[in-house]
Amino acid sequence: MIMKNLCIYIAVLMLFVACNKEAKKPSTNDGMLVDYVNPFIGTDGPGNTYPGATVPFGMVQLSPDIGIPGWDRIAGYYYQDSIITGFSHTHLTGTGAGDLYDILVMPINSRFKKRIEENNFKPFSSFNHEQEEASPGYYSVDLLDYGIKAELTATKRVGIHRYTFPKDENSEIHIDLGYSLNWDKPTSTYIERVNDSTIQGYRMSTGWARNQKLYFQMQLSKPFASCKYYKGDDVSVYPTKGNTKMVLKYNTEDGDKIIIKTGLSTTSCKAAAQAVKTETIGFDFNFHKEKAMLVWEKEFQKIKIQSSDKDKKSVFYTMMYQSMLAPTLLSDWSGTYKAANDEYGKYKKGTDTIAIAEGFQRYDTFSLWDTFRAAHPLYTILHPNLVPDMVKSLLAHYTETGELPVWSMQGSETNMMIGYHAVPVIVDAYFKGFDFDAQLAYEACKASAMVNDRQIDVYRKKGYVPVDEHHENWSVSKTLEYAYDDWCIAMFAKDLGKDGDYKYFLDRSNNWKNLYNEKTSWFQPKDANNAFLPNFIAKEYTPYFCESNAWQYYWFVPQNIDGLIHKTGGEERFKQKLDSMFSYYPEASDKLPLFSTGMIGQYAHGNEPSHHVAYLYNYLKKPSKTQKLIREILENQYKNEPNGHCGNEDCGQMSSWYIFSSLGFYPVNPAQGIYHIGVPLFKEAIVKLPNNKEFKVIATNHSAENTFVKSISLNGTPLNRIYITHKEIVNGGVLEFIMTNLPNDALFNNASLPVPNKIY
Repeated sequence: MIMKNLCIYIAVLMLFVACNKEAKKPSTNDGMLVDYVNPFIGTDGPGNTYPGATVPFGMVQLSPDIGIPGWDRIAGYYYQDSIITGFSHTHLTGTGAGDLYDILVMPINSRFKKRIEENNFKPFSSFNHEQEEASPGYYSVDLLDYGIKAELTATKRVGIHRYTFPKDENSEIHIDLGYSLNWDKPTSTYIERVNDSTIQGYRMSTGWARNQKLYFQMQLSKPFASCKYYKGDDVSVYPTKGNTKMVLKYNTEDGDKIIIKTGLSTTSCKAAAQAVKTETIGFDFNFHKEKAMLVWEKEFQKIKIQSSDKDKKSVFYTMMYQSMLAPTLLSDWSGTYKAANDEYGKYKKGTDTIAIAEGFQRYDTFSLWDTFRAAHPLYTILHPNLVPDMVKSLLAHYTETGELPVWSMQGSETNMMIGYHAVPVIVDAYFKGFDFDAQLAYEACKASAMVNDRQIDVYRKKGYVPVDEHHENWSVSKTLEYAYDDWCIAMFAKDLGKDGDYKYFLDRSNNWKNLYNEKTSWFQPKDANNAFLPNFIAKEYTPYFCESNAWQYYWFVPQNIDGLIHKTGGEERFKQKLDSMFSYYPEASDKLPLFSTGMIGQYAHGNEPSHHVAYLYNYLKKPSKTQKLIREILENQYKNEPNGHCGNEDCGQMSSWYIFSSLGFYPVNPAQGIYHIGVPLFKEAIVKLPNNKEFKVIATNHSAENTFVKSISLNGTPLNRIYITHKEIVNGGVLEFIMTNLPNDALFNNASLPVPNKIY
């Protein structure tokens, strides 16, 4: 193993040298693409992102924690704050859920003793952004009150710290398992000394996801002089279950560097140690930092854009970066992982149930209500090697629990948000030809649509979800989203020759009509007696719409936009309503919730239900209106600054919207295998595909003034439709837009629309 790791070390070092030499050559990219990434985008405002060190889809998200709870610090960090309480190893990216923050590490010394109630009297230090840096796979900050420099990097399963100390006889490193923030709470902790440079233990916790299990082993480059165990604030002589903290004592000279390698596992300390042994070599921090950077650079090279605007390039590659922060790896090197149901497993160890991912890597952190819309379709283009593993991970969850995940993380279900949106992810992957057990996948999709929880039983019986007393009833949104997922199952059933199921689920996919009020032309909540609730106001935010109002959910019938146009009263009436969506702004007296951000009229780009709406003008043969809105959103709702997201980034969805839309197309119906034409942001973009293929998007006559499309061609042939297919992209080719400064709706006068109930 040592020889194998040494070979890896040499190979990566040679690759790094080669890349550096290449970077010095004249290039249209002005250097390596990682240099454009700004991990601080979204750390201020509503973005809820973290700036710390990770690798694509990695298990470790090693990032600074302010240590004070609150919505702004959901990801542990908030750009406006001025203290740091430590560095924990797991974080969620861009969500509204305050969980994880596992295994906090904080270096301190005798220079500063102040404690404050706001962070529960934990050690902390002031910092400022002038002495702070972040790039893909790397984070550093000066802890000013201690004179300690902290640096972080990561591999898939290992978080690596480097702390540079000043001279001090009382330097310490605190390993705090009792630290918790927001919804997170430890339920069982243990930490022990293996030897004078190795410690290990576990942190079991509950929060947004229940029954989380995380084991770790830490290896330190310098032996500690002594250590103390703590249970709460009390010193414990020996390690016992429930001890929450270990303090490692050092006598440091000026410039002493201590490196910590922390392996993680959801199954055992042994597996965590294996991660350290397999993924790292020695204590060369710079090597691992550069290795992480090269891993990211390889991913960014999959799309090369041409632009003279460095801010736009920074936003684009940061969106690529953030699109790869979730899902996250769950399984160990040997394939073991904590199963989603503790009553299931290939084998058991004590009271813990452990499953084995055979022939694939198990992923979790599936924010499916968000990511089914654009993030997962993007993975089918940029990460085709990972898509089968992600689908098999969804199916493993089904095998373990009897249902596909709704919003899962750390091997546990949160049951947050709505729909059974693992279904469109699986169906999309199936029709795009990815390799997994189709029969098991169909069984899982059907079973998840036939369960009796989350009001699905009532939905099956009545054809809609009625209102109830629950504070998040979300009845209208549930009905619309269940109906879309049912359409996906119908298409799956049809392709597998299951005609009875096809007819049954196709009929269910029309359930959206059951909440349509012909008198008001709105989707409205009904009671259990099939009566619409009185006193309905479309712009109000009520318990019947999931994080939205009736304006924002009106357009969620992606499986049948033609039918929605007909229900609305035809194309002219639909156009009037769509125009109003983008022009009817909230009044000053309106009470807007946290998630109503990025507003253009009633359109809220800061929340996912609106994400496809600007593309609906294509169905009206009004492409110029789609182009105008998409360009406005691209230019104004994403910025190269900490407050650069107009809403929660949501595990890759907000960033994936940007990537697709800036390339000039977007999946309005994420499981249909097509992408609606929009407008490209850049002069040229080249998407690198497997087998040395590439898909090139060219914007001829590109300029700041030319924001409309005059004509489109695919591989030299005029494109007489409002969409391109997934197959056309992955086969490689050239999509050329001729740009102009004038709207050109005649472009789509005779263009063909997607055919309903057809997968392309």
